[in-house]
Amino acid sequence: MALEDAKTKVDEAFTRQGYTGLGFENTFGGATSFLRRRYSKDLSGVDLAVTGVPFDQAVTNRPGTRFGPRAIREASALQSPDAPYGWGYNPMEALSIVDYGDLAFDYAKVAEFPDTLQRHIAGILAQGVGTVTLGGDHFITLPILKAYAEKFGPLSVIQFDAHSDTWTDDDFDRIDHGTFLYKAIKLGIVDPSRSVHVGIRTDNPDRHGMHLIDAREVHDIGAKQAAARVREIVGDSPTYLTFDIDCLDPAFAPGTGTPVWGGLSTAQAAVALRELAGINMIGGDIVEVSPPFDTTGATAIAGAHVAVELICLWGWNHLKKGV
Repeated sequence: MALEDAKTKVDEAFTRQGYTGLGFENTFGGATSFLRRRYSKDLSGVDLAVTGVPFDQAVTNRPGTRFGPRAIREASALQSPDAPYGWGYNPMEALSIVDYGDLAFDYAKVAEFPDTLQRHIAGILAQGVGTVTLGGDHFITLPILKAYAEKFGPLSVIQFDAHSDTWTDDDFDRIDHGTFLYKAIKLGIVDPSRSVHVGIRTDNPDRHGMHLIDAREVHDIGAKQAAARVREIVGDSPTYLTFDIDCLDPAFAPGTGTPVWGGLSTAQAAVALRELAGINMIGGDIVEVSPPFDTTGATAIAGAHVAVELICLWGWNHLKKGV
């Protein structure tokens, strides 16, 4: 059917009549919304909104993550229009999903950005809709967590990353991708006793109560067992999953601002994310895809696949509750 449909279907980001169903159009053409979902600001009857945050105020080394959402959307068009492999259900059929577009903000008024993003996410959540966010540097997760905590209370966080992002920083006006989680813990919106870092491979003397499954341990015990430990830590608590693309080894994702060797492979990440099915996941993001530093597009492809897995995890939880 896909080949036949591609003869007549195009630009389904705009022409699609409904919010559900598969999208069959030529991968090399058409408007590139995320997974060819319909662009819409109307969230009536919508389950999940994919939204982009093209922001990179300060990364440790290489800027460019403001182009991440665009690159991830484009890479998502390369994925098979069929159901995601191995999940046993198709979120594009079972859920009403839209591409909500990008956050609008004044790039010259950086201090206003956090509140702008928090309001953006809070506005979506207020309509009973979940979010999967395409970033953007890792700072964006802090305003998002604030919006989620307003609705759900203190959260569990699963952070796939090369860096803990818990370096001490008590200046809460600073906009810093490397201290967002420290601030979230200090603000009381994240419960570190029910939260976990996965894939870490840079030193930090104080994790502020966060659990740790570093990259070496994932390699030693395997991704499936690592995921089982994550599930034990978060239990049934409301859980937000943030995936920094530099959790992956630079061999698999060179297009990031802070590449660190010894990371997870895409295969390990795929297994770990799949094995988290059943957690009480309420939202998630994929951040720090920096396409200018990867001419192959492999990093954006990995980012798009992570975003699909986040959708599948969110949908699994959403459908399990019968909401």
